[in-house]
Amino acid sequence: MKRVVGVVAGLVVLVAGIVTADSAVADRGAPAAAVWGACPKVAGKAVAADLECATVRVPLDYRAPMGQSIKIALNRIKAKVSRDANHLGTLLINPGGPGSPGRDLTEYVATQLPVDVSERYDIVGFDPRGVGGSEPAVRCVDPAAYYKAPRPDAVPHGKAHEKVLLARAAEYAGRCGHLWSWLLPHLTTENTARDMDRVRAALGEEKISYLGYSYGTYLGAVYATLFPNRVKRLIMDSTVDPSGVWYESNLKQDRAFERRHRQFLAWTAKHNSVYKLGAGTKQTSFAYYAMRDRLRARPAGGIVGPSELDDTFTVAGYSDKVWPLFAQAWSSYVRQGDTKGLIEIYDKHGKQDAKDENGYAVYLGVQCRDARWPRNWDRWRTDMDAMHRRAPFLTWPNAWFNAPCAFWPVKGGKPVEVQGSKKLPPVLILQSRDDAATPYKGAMEMAKRFPTSRMVVESGGNHGISLGGNACVDGHLAAYLRDGSLPKRGATCAALAEPRPAAHMTSGEPKSAELLGLLGALGGLTGGR
Repeated sequence: MKRVVGVVAGLVVLVAGIVTADSAVADRGAPAAAVWGACPKVAGKAVAADLECATVRVPLDYRAPMGQSIKIALNRIKAKVSRDANHLGTLLINPGGPGSPGRDLTEYVATQLPVDVSERYDIVGFDPRGVGGSEPAVRCVDPAAYYKAPRPDAVPHGKAHEKVLLARAAEYAGRCGHLWSWLLPHLTTENTARDMDRVRAALGEEKISYLGYSYGTYLGAVYATLFPNRVKRLIMDSTVDPSGVWYESNLKQDRAFERRHRQFLAWTAKHNSVYKLGAGTKQTSFAYYAMRDRLRARPAGGIVGPSELDDTFTVAGYSDKVWPLFAQAWSSYVRQGDTKGLIEIYDKHGKQDAKDENGYAVYLGVQCRDARWPRNWDRWRTDMDAMHRRAPFLTWPNAWFNAPCAFWPVKGGKPVEVQGSKKLPPVLILQSRDDAATPYKGAMEMAKRFPTSRMVVESGGNHGISLGGNACVDGHLAAYLRDGSLPKRGATCAALAEPRPAAHMTSGEPKSAELLGLLGALGGLTGGR
């Protein structure tokens, strides 16, 4: 899935043109030092006075480092201490995706870290190749036309319906190939990791620290595999499973989202006195799918059909902070026939704009190229039919989200075999036990591959748990960033209190919900992010 999916040292072979040469190629033709200046103004958004921007040129193709180049956009908030004092170097950050712009996260991280930590780091965000302010920024379709609501139901109802959905997927892949044939072969996690090392060099750093969320954990793991001697500190929050990249990872997500969706249904039933949708999970499940069927026959406001509902309610799998708002919109529609709430939450959390289209195009570009996907649709249909019987909430929406990979104009390659070296410094992994987007078992697999790692497990199910208001988690993060201190083995943190029903909500957006928006999980159907 987008914005949120799904992940030995030093592959030296070239497979079907994918860039997998030894990491030494990144050192050829060292980049010029980054030149910092004022950030461009963005309409309707204030720019922090201490935020600076720059670009770094990187090779399009690392096999030809002196050939064509592209631009990577950076921003930073500098440390308040001088380099000869207690400066701790650069903290590079990535919110996931693939396809999420890292520059959107810089100010948030700088303001949410304890002052004694943030003032000692240069905090640097970057938009990965193809994303946001980096050039070129990839878009394949006109979002107003391609995502016009209501779209066809993601759950196929017969062969004719399936053909319509297949045609959409093939159309998207074809448009991307027509527009970006020169770029798509080079849009990979490995190349993004190599770009990170060019950024490190342009910043004048021998080593960098890194904080990655969701897919950003996989990117960080690939970087640490390729450049272990360049890592100072490495934090992985909400960790991608480095095995099964990417087709199998999405199937694992389907099961995890089903569990999380049922937790939402159980929470709604627990507060039946407010929402009146059923006193048990069986009743609320019936009410949910009855709503979905009704929207297929008659979309709310002519806009919110079943696919729009899927896109919107997927967000509830990332953060329970939206549960009260979503349950209230659902209840108002079912009990009163009021469509306003559904339309409002779709507009805020499900609707696709130009920024989302950029994220989706890069998501597909990276995942379809990183690894091989089935090209035989019969394989997809068989797997999805079987999974849908067990996990109906997300299986087919997730399948169609990724279906362009079955038609992608560039064949998938062989991903980097993620493997942490014992020579790496201590690594910190942060993970919630019931995370749907990056399931817990995947974090366990990543921890096994990094022998110097320690994992903190939060008992909840939200995605992206650091800097979201959990003092226990944030305490471990701050201690590690200060001096590399790791928690004891088996460290745990209690989850934040579950949300209260809408009738008891206070004003203001919780920090955890704000963070999810920055990670890209609050705007459309998400995936590895």
